[in-house]
Amino acid sequence: MKPLRRLFFYGYFSLATLPLLWMVATSIKSKADSISIQPQLLPTLYEIDASSIYFRATFESYGKLGVAYVGTKRTFFDYLINSVIIGLCSTLFSVIIGTSCAYGFSRFAIRGSRDWLFFILSTRFLPPLAVVIPVLMMYREFDLQNTHVGLILLYTSFNLSLSVWLMKGFLDDVPRAYEEAAMIDGYSRYQSFRLVVLPRAVSGMAVTAVFCLISAWNEYGFAMTLNNRDAVTVPVYFAGLQGNVHGLPWPQIGAGVLLFVAPIIVFTALVREPHTFATPLFGAMQKIMGHSNIAMTMKYSHLAKEDLANAMILLENELSMSVPEFDKSATNNTSTINIFRITK
Repeated sequence: MKPLRRLFFYGYFSLATLPLLWMVATSIKSKADSISIQPQLLPTLYEIDASSIYFRATFESYGKLGVAYVGTKRTFFDYLINSVIIGLCSTLFSVIIGTSCAYGFSRFAIRGSRDWLFFILSTRFLPPLAVVIPVLMMYREFDLQNTHVGLILLYTSFNLSLSVWLMKGFLDDVPRAYEEAAMIDGYSRYQSFRLVVLPRAVSGMAVTAVFCLISAWNEYGFAMTLNNRDAVTVPVYFAGLQGNVHGLPWPQIGAGVLLFVAPIIVFTALVREPHTFATPLFGAMQKIMGHSNIAMTMKYSHLAKEDLANAMILLENELSMSVPEFDKSATNNTSTINIFRITK
Protein backbone atom coordinates (compact mmCIF):
# COMPACT_ATOMS: atom_id res chain seq x y z
CA MET A 1 0.00 0.00 0.00
CA LYS A 2 2.85 2.40 0.72
CA PRO A 3 4.12 2.49 -2.90
CA LEU A 4 0.55 3.09 -4.06
CA ARG A 5 0.11 5.91 -1.55
CA ARG A 6 3.35 7.52 -2.62
CA LEU A 7 2.39 7.23 -6.27
CA PHE A 8 -0.97 8.85 -5.57
CA PHE A 9 0.60 11.59 -3.42
CA TYR A 10 3.34 12.52 -5.88
CA GLY A 11 0.94 12.34 -8.80
CA TYR A 12 -1.55 14.63 -7.07
CA PHE A 13 1.24 16.96 -5.95
CA SER A 14 2.56 17.22 -9.52
CA LEU A 15 -0.88 18.05 -10.89
CA ALA A 16 -1.52 20.60 -8.13
CA THR A 17 1.78 22.41 -8.70
CA LEU A 18 1.59 22.35 -12.51
CA PRO A 19 -0.29 25.70 -12.80
CA LEU A 20 2.22 27.34 -10.47
CA LEU A 21 5.16 25.95 -12.47
CA TRP A 22 3.51 27.19 -15.66
CA MET A 23 3.26 30.66 -14.10
CA VAL A 24 6.94 30.53 -13.16
CA ALA A 25 7.86 29.62 -16.72
CA THR A 26 5.62 32.32 -18.16
CA SER A 27 7.07 34.98 -15.86
CA ILE A 28 10.59 34.46 -17.27
CA LYS A 29 9.54 34.47 -20.93
CA SER A 30 9.48 37.37 -23.31
CA LYS A 31 6.08 38.51 -24.54
CA ALA A 32 6.72 36.95 -27.96
CA ASP A 33 7.59 33.58 -26.41
CA SER A 34 4.56 33.67 -24.10
CA ILE A 35 2.14 33.88 -27.06
CA SER A 36 4.10 31.68 -29.46
CA ILE A 37 2.16 28.84 -31.09
CA GLN A 38 5.25 26.67 -30.79
CA PRO A 39 5.41 24.98 -27.36
CA GLN A 40 8.42 26.35 -25.48
CA LEU A 41 8.70 24.64 -22.12
CA LEU A 42 12.29 24.66 -20.89
CA PRO A 43 14.31 27.78 -20.04
CA THR A 44 17.86 28.42 -21.22
CA LEU A 45 20.26 31.35 -21.07
CA TYR A 46 21.36 31.07 -24.68
CA GLU A 47 19.87 32.12 -27.97
CA ILE A 48 17.82 29.30 -29.44
CA ASP A 49 15.90 28.45 -32.58
CA ALA A 50 12.27 29.54 -32.70
CA SER A 51 11.14 25.98 -33.38
CA SER A 52 12.87 24.59 -30.28
CA ILE A 53 11.10 23.60 -27.07
CA TYR A 54 13.55 25.86 -25.21
CA PHE A 55 13.07 29.57 -24.61
CA ARG A 56 15.52 32.20 -23.49
CA ALA A 57 14.88 33.09 -19.87
CA THR A 58 14.60 36.76 -18.98
CA PHE A 59 13.51 38.59 -15.85
CA GLU A 60 12.44 41.80 -17.54
CA SER A 61 8.78 41.11 -16.69
CA TYR A 62 9.55 41.55 -12.97
CA GLY A 63 11.16 44.90 -13.67
CA LYS A 64 8.16 46.03 -15.71
CA LEU A 65 5.86 45.49 -12.72
CA GLY A 66 7.16 48.82 -11.42
CA VAL A 67 5.96 50.58 -14.58
CA ALA A 68 2.31 51.29 -15.34
CA TYR A 69 1.13 49.16 -18.25
CA VAL A 70 -0.40 50.86 -21.25
CA GLY A 71 -4.00 51.76 -20.47
CA THR A 72 -3.51 51.80 -16.68
CA LYS A 73 -2.63 54.69 -14.40
CA ARG A 74 -0.76 52.87 -11.64
CA THR A 75 1.83 50.15 -11.28
CA PHE A 76 1.22 46.62 -10.05
CA PHE A 77 2.81 47.44 -6.68
CA ASP A 78 0.24 50.16 -6.01
CA TYR A 79 -2.53 47.58 -6.32
CA LEU A 80 -0.54 45.09 -4.24
CA ILE A 81 -0.26 47.65 -1.43
CA ASN A 82 -4.04 48.11 -1.56
CA SER A 83 -4.51 44.35 -1.19
CA VAL A 84 -2.07 44.21 1.72
CA ILE A 85 -3.73 47.08 3.59
CA ILE A 86 -7.27 45.80 3.07
CA GLY A 87 -6.39 42.15 3.70
CA LEU A 88 -4.35 42.66 6.88
CA CYS A 89 -6.70 45.22 8.46
CA SER A 90 -9.83 43.18 7.80
CA THR A 91 -8.10 40.04 9.10
CA LEU A 92 -6.97 41.80 12.27
CA PHE A 93 -10.43 43.18 13.01
CA SER A 94 -12.12 39.86 12.19
CA VAL A 95 -9.88 37.92 14.57
CA ILE A 96 -10.15 40.46 17.42
CA ILE A 97 -13.92 40.87 17.22
CA GLY A 98 -14.51 37.20 16.46
CA THR A 99 -12.39 36.05 19.42
CA SER A 100 -14.22 38.39 21.81
CA CYS A 101 -17.59 37.25 20.53
CA ALA A 102 -16.61 33.57 20.63
CA TYR A 103 -15.39 33.96 24.22
CA GLY A 104 -18.81 35.24 25.23
CA PHE A 105 -20.57 32.30 23.59
CA SER A 106 -18.07 29.85 25.06
CA ARG A 107 -18.06 31.05 28.66
CA PHE A 108 -21.45 32.62 29.38
CA ALA A 109 -24.96 31.21 29.34
CA ILE A 110 -26.55 33.41 26.69
CA ARG A 111 -30.25 32.90 26.07
CA GLY A 112 -30.75 31.60 22.56
CA SER A 113 -27.02 31.19 21.98
CA ARG A 114 -27.54 28.37 19.49
CA ASP A 115 -29.96 30.49 17.49
CA TRP A 116 -27.53 33.40 17.54
CA LEU A 117 -24.67 31.18 16.40
CA PHE A 118 -26.78 29.81 13.58
CA PHE A 119 -27.77 33.35 12.59
CA ILE A 120 -24.09 34.36 12.51
CA LEU A 121 -23.26 31.33 10.36
CA SER A 122 -26.23 31.96 8.06
CA THR A 123 -24.60 35.16 6.81
CA ARG A 124 -22.24 32.87 4.87
CA PHE A 125 -25.16 31.21 3.10
CA LEU A 126 -26.11 34.33 1.17
CA PRO A 127 -24.37 34.64 -2.23
CA PRO A 128 -22.35 37.87 -2.43
CA LEU A 129 -24.01 38.82 -5.71
CA ALA A 130 -27.37 38.86 -3.92
CA VAL A 131 -26.31 41.77 -1.70
CA VAL A 132 -23.81 43.61 -3.87
CA ILE A 133 -26.39 46.10 -5.23
CA PRO A 134 -27.83 47.05 -1.79
CA VAL A 135 -24.28 47.36 -0.42
CA LEU A 136 -23.31 49.60 -3.36
CA MET A 137 -26.32 51.87 -2.75
CA MET A 138 -25.54 52.07 0.96
CA TYR A 139 -21.87 52.84 0.28
CA ARG A 140 -22.83 55.63 -2.11
CA GLU A 141 -25.05 57.11 0.59
CA PHE A 142 -22.16 57.12 3.09
CA ASP A 143 -19.48 57.91 0.48
CA LEU A 144 -17.55 54.71 1.18
CA GLN A 145 -17.07 53.53 -2.40
CA ASN A 146 -13.49 53.71 -3.72
CA THR A 147 -12.10 53.67 -0.17
CA HIS A 148 -9.99 51.21 1.79
CA VAL A 149 -12.28 51.65 4.80
CA GLY A 150 -15.29 50.47 2.81
CA LEU A 151 -13.71 47.18 1.80
CA ILE A 152 -12.19 46.65 5.24
CA LEU A 153 -15.61 47.01 6.88
CA LEU A 154 -17.24 44.74 4.33
CA TYR A 155 -14.63 41.97 4.51
CA THR A 156 -14.59 42.16 8.30
CA SER A 157 -18.37 41.73 8.51
CA PHE A 158 -18.36 38.79 6.10
CA ASN A 159 -15.44 37.05 7.81
CA LEU A 160 -16.89 37.44 11.30
CA SER A 161 -19.05 34.34 10.96
CA LEU A 162 -16.01 32.24 10.08
CA SER A 163 -13.96 33.83 12.86
CA VAL A 164 -16.63 33.33 15.55
CA TRP A 165 -17.26 29.68 14.74
CA LEU A 166 -13.59 28.75 14.47
CA MET A 167 -12.60 30.57 17.65
CA LYS A 168 -15.51 29.15 19.64
CA GLY A 169 -14.23 25.67 18.89
CA PHE A 170 -10.74 26.56 20.08
CA LEU A 171 -11.94 28.39 23.19
CA ASP A 172 -14.22 25.50 24.16
CA ASP A 173 -11.07 23.36 24.38
CA VAL A 174 -9.53 25.66 27.00
CA PRO A 175 -10.60 24.25 30.42
CA ARG A 176 -12.51 26.74 32.55
CA ALA A 177 -10.60 25.49 35.60
CA TYR A 178 -7.59 27.61 34.64
CA GLU A 179 -9.63 30.78 34.57
CA GLU A 180 -11.21 29.86 37.89
CA ALA A 181 -7.78 29.16 39.40
CA ALA A 182 -6.51 32.50 38.09
CA MET A 183 -9.49 34.40 39.53
CA ILE A 184 -9.00 32.64 42.88
CA ASP A 185 -5.42 33.95 42.77
CA GLY A 186 -6.76 37.49 42.38
CA TYR A 187 -7.07 37.92 38.63
CA SER A 188 -10.03 39.82 37.23
CA ARG A 189 -12.18 38.33 34.46
CA TYR A 190 -10.35 40.46 31.89
CA GLN A 191 -6.93 39.53 33.26
CA SER A 192 -7.77 35.83 33.23
CA PHE A 193 -8.96 36.18 29.64
CA ARG A 194 -5.84 38.09 28.57
CA LEU A 195 -3.21 36.16 30.54
CA VAL A 196 -4.68 32.66 30.72
CA VAL A 197 -7.11 32.10 27.84
CA LEU A 198 -5.56 34.11 25.00
CA PRO A 199 -2.08 32.49 25.18
CA ARG A 200 -3.75 29.11 24.85
CA ALA A 201 -5.88 30.26 21.94
CA VAL A 202 -3.01 31.70 19.91
CA SER A 203 -2.90 28.77 17.51
CA GLY A 204 -6.65 29.07 16.95
CA MET A 205 -6.29 32.77 16.25
CA ALA A 206 -3.49 32.01 13.81
CA VAL A 207 -5.59 29.46 11.92
CA THR A 208 -8.54 31.84 11.85
CA ALA A 209 -6.30 34.65 10.60
CA VAL A 210 -5.08 32.49 7.71
CA PHE A 211 -8.62 31.69 6.55
CA CYS A 212 -9.79 35.30 6.91
CA LEU A 213 -6.76 36.64 5.06
CA ILE A 214 -7.18 34.18 2.18
CA SER A 215 -10.86 35.11 1.90
CA ALA A 216 -10.14 38.84 1.81
CA TRP A 217 -7.02 38.46 -0.33
CA ASN A 218 -8.76 36.63 -3.18
CA GLU A 219 -12.14 38.40 -3.09
CA TYR A 220 -13.12 39.83 -6.45
CA GLY A 221 -16.86 40.59 -6.72
CA PHE A 222 -17.17 43.36 -4.12
CA ALA A 223 -13.74 44.77 -4.91
CA MET A 224 -14.71 45.15 -8.56
CA THR A 225 -18.17 46.58 -7.90
CA LEU A 226 -17.31 49.04 -5.13
CA ASN A 227 -14.00 50.33 -6.50
CA ASN A 228 -12.71 51.62 -9.78
CA ARG A 229 -10.10 54.13 -8.71
CA ASP A 230 -8.42 54.44 -5.29
CA ALA A 231 -8.75 51.03 -3.59
CA VAL A 232 -8.50 48.63 -6.52
CA THR A 233 -6.98 45.31 -5.50
CA VAL A 234 -4.75 42.96 -7.50
CA PRO A 235 -7.52 40.57 -8.72
CA VAL A 236 -9.47 43.53 -10.10
CA TYR A 237 -6.31 44.92 -11.70
CA PHE A 238 -5.59 41.64 -13.51
CA ALA A 239 -9.19 41.35 -14.70
CA GLY A 240 -9.07 44.94 -15.97
CA LEU A 241 -6.21 44.11 -18.33
CA GLN A 242 -8.54 42.10 -20.55
CA GLY A 243 -9.45 43.88 -23.75
CA ASN A 244 -6.31 46.03 -23.73
CA VAL A 245 -5.48 47.16 -27.27
CA HIS A 246 -1.85 46.12 -26.76
CA GLY A 247 -2.83 42.62 -25.65
CA LEU A 248 -2.38 40.93 -22.33
CA PRO A 249 1.14 41.14 -20.85
CA TRP A 250 1.33 37.46 -19.93
CA PRO A 251 4.89 37.53 -18.55
CA GLN A 252 4.00 40.45 -16.25
CA ILE A 253 0.79 38.70 -15.19
CA GLY A 254 2.77 35.56 -14.36
CA ALA A 255 5.32 37.55 -12.35
CA GLY A 256 2.55 39.49 -10.61
CA VAL A 257 0.65 36.32 -9.68
CA LEU A 258 3.76 34.85 -8.08
CA LEU A 259 4.34 38.01 -6.05
CA PHE A 260 0.64 38.08 -5.15
CA VAL A 261 0.71 34.50 -3.85
CA ALA A 262 3.99 34.92 -1.93
CA PRO A 263 2.60 36.96 1.03
CA ILE A 264 -0.05 34.31 1.73
CA ILE A 265 2.58 31.56 1.78
CA VAL A 266 4.88 33.61 4.05
CA PHE A 267 2.03 34.58 6.40
CA THR A 268 0.83 30.99 6.68
CA ALA A 269 4.35 29.76 7.45
CA LEU A 270 4.92 32.45 10.06
CA VAL A 271 1.70 31.88 12.00
CA ARG A 272 1.92 28.09 12.07
CA GLU A 273 5.57 27.58 13.05
CA PRO A 274 5.54 28.56 16.75
CA HIS A 275 2.29 26.78 17.51
CA THR A 276 2.60 23.46 15.73
CA PHE A 277 3.24 21.49 18.91
CA ALA A 278 2.56 23.72 21.89
CA THR A 279 -1.12 24.59 21.84
CA PRO A 280 -2.70 21.52 20.19
CA LEU A 281 -1.84 19.54 23.33
CA PHE A 282 -4.90 20.75 25.22
CA GLY A 283 -6.33 17.84 27.10
CA ALA A 284 -6.96 16.38 30.48
CA MET A 285 -4.60 18.40 32.67
CA GLN A 286 -7.74 19.57 34.42
CA LYS A 287 -8.52 15.96 35.37
CA ILE A 288 -4.95 15.39 36.53
CA MET A 289 -4.43 18.56 38.57
CA GLY A 290 -8.00 19.53 39.38
CA HIS A 291 -8.29 23.19 40.41
CA SER A 292 -4.73 23.51 41.68
CA ASN A 293 -2.52 26.49 40.98
CA ILE A 294 -1.39 26.90 37.38
CA ALA A 295 2.16 27.82 38.41
CA MET A 296 3.44 24.30 37.71
CA THR A 297 2.37 24.40 34.08
CA MET A 298 3.80 27.90 33.70
CA LYS A 299 7.10 26.61 35.03
CA TYR A 300 7.68 24.49 31.94
CA SER A 301 6.04 26.75 29.40
CA HIS A 302 9.32 28.13 28.09
CA LEU A 303 10.51 24.61 27.24
CA ALA A 304 7.51 23.66 25.12
CA LYS A 305 8.59 25.50 22.00
CA GLU A 306 12.27 24.55 22.17
CA ASP A 307 12.11 20.99 23.45
CA LEU A 308 8.62 19.58 23.74
CA ALA A 309 9.69 16.06 24.68
CA ASN A 310 11.94 17.26 27.52
CA ALA A 311 9.22 19.56 28.84
CA MET A 312 6.75 16.68 28.94
CA ILE A 313 9.22 14.43 30.80
CA LEU A 314 10.01 17.09 33.41
CA LEU A 315 6.34 17.89 33.96
CA GLU A 316 5.52 14.19 34.18
CA ASN A 317 8.16 13.65 36.86
CA GLU A 318 6.96 16.58 38.97
CA LEU A 319 3.34 15.54 38.65
CA SER A 320 4.15 11.97 39.69
CA MET A 321 5.78 13.32 42.87
CA SER A 322 3.12 15.91 43.73
CA VAL A 323 -0.02 14.02 42.68
CA PRO A 324 -0.01 10.40 43.99
CA GLU A 325 -2.81 9.18 41.72
CA PHE A 326 -1.13 10.60 38.62
CA ASP A 327 -0.79 7.97 35.88
CA LYS A 328 2.49 8.27 33.99
CA SER A 329 1.15 6.29 31.08
CA ALA A 330 -1.33 9.10 30.44
CA THR A 331 1.48 11.36 29.26
CA ASN A 332 2.14 9.06 26.35
CA ASN A 333 -1.02 10.43 24.78
CA THR A 334 -0.62 14.04 23.67
CA SER A 335 -4.31 14.66 24.32
CA THR A 336 -3.88 14.05 28.06
CA ILE A 337 -1.29 16.66 28.90
CA ASN A 338 -0.99 20.35 28.17
CA ILE A 339 2.24 22.30 27.80
CA PHE A 340 1.35 25.94 28.16
CA ARG A 341 3.05 28.78 26.35
CA ILE A 342 2.29 31.58 28.79
CA THR A 343 4.52 34.06 30.52
CA LYS A 344 3.23 35.84 33.54
